Amino acid sequence: MDEQWRIDKWLAAAGIGSRKDVKKLLRKKEIQVNGTTVTDASVKINAHKDTVTINGEEIDYDPGPVYLMMNKRKGRVSATTDDRHRTVLNDIDQKDKKIELFPVGRLDKDTTGLLFLTTDGGWAHRLTTPRLGIEKEYEVLLDEEPSSEELQSLREGIQLKDGTETKPAKVSEGAQEKIGFRLLITVTEGKYHQVKRMFGAIGREVKTLKRVRVSNVHLDERLDAGEYRPLTADELEVIAYDLEKKNEKY
Repeated sequence: MDEQWRIDKWLAAAGIGSRKDVKKLLRKKEIQVNGTTVTDASVKINAHKDTVTINGEEIDYDPGPVYLMMNKRKGRVSATTDDRHRTVLNDIDQKDKKIELFPVGRLDKDTTGLLFLTTDGGWAHRLTTPRLGIEKEYEVLLDEEPSSEELQSLREGIQLKDGTETKPAKVSEGAQEKIGFRLLITVTEGKYHQVKRMFGAIGREVKTLKRVRVSNVHLDERLDAGEYRPLTADELEVIAYDLEKKNEKY
């Protein structure tokens, strides 16, 4: 959350008065940022991290929702709280803890990769509702190479061991490596352990699973495990376009 505001503009937006009024308060040394008095109207603050007070009274102003991309690390639960395991919020910097973030959908504890975090419940719902069928792409490492017939069965939709039918998936041809067979699979559903269960239905074991894309936004590979950054305006725009097109279709 690197959104920076000039303090006079932020306080004016918060309803304290005009920017001229705010500058008067600054000159009177009545405004503090994180406990330090400021007098310069051009001072930049982070609207989601910094605490602004006027004569000791905290100013509470929400400039809008937050949208983040995280490279989820292995061993984290996609939840806000959990009694037994550390959650993805344990990787949020202390300075960002006051933002009421939550994960968009779920990644299994041992699954890594792209996870969105937000404060916008409506946006999260649209991305995860089965009705719209937003694409989610995973990089999968298998114990053995599947046959062409097995891959085709995934592409056509397969019956899981419990009898559940899956929708057709996009599956790459993949490549053999020393440690296993690696491929990409794209699904439009979010069933429990779905990708692992799909490969289990054809007798293959998933050794590692990494989500690399949601909608038309790819994981920023510059992010280390557990790191995150704000979604860019371009990324938010392509997601909005995808949601709009899916909504028109369904």
